[in-house]
Amino acid sequence: MKATNKLEKIAISGITGTSFMTLFSYLVSLAEKENFSEPEHLGTLIHRLLPGTKKLNQVQGWMAHYAVGILFATVYVELWQQRKVKPGLKEALILGGMSGALAVMVWKLTFKMHPAPPWIRYSKYYIQLVPAHVVFAIFATLTYRLLQNQPTKYKHLKVLL
Repeated sequence: MKATNKLEKIAISGITGTSFMTLFSYLVSLAEKENFSEPEHLGTLIHRLLPGTKKLNQVQGWMAHYAVGILFATVYVELWQQRKVKPGLKEALILGGMSGALAVMVWKLTFKMHPAPPWIRYSKYYIQLVPAHVVFAIFATLTYRLLQNQPTKYKHLKVLL
């Protein structure tokens, strides 16, 4: 596999997984009438640490959110290509659960270390992070498999980059 092809698979899988994860978090937010939006909380954390315009900080929050999604996808693609993990549904559920547990630890540490974290119900936020990451892993896996099995049919997905 060419390096560009691998990078495209990482980027497209990461962006797709992150987009569906974010949609999931927004749907849970609507159902629970609370804000579980990861990019919005990142924007708030950035704004309270490096005050700038709220709009710019929110853009930075979204950029950070997608960057982390691409980082997770990089790990997944490496595992798949080294054949340490199969890109299947069962494995996606396991990877998502592990990613969610890691995300909870990182968010807890971030909120604890931040001088002015947002006021949210942390326990509810952490609980929704795990299934949100399972959604990420499922859609990143499905996207990777589509790109792996039918690379020429999905050239239009490159527009997402």
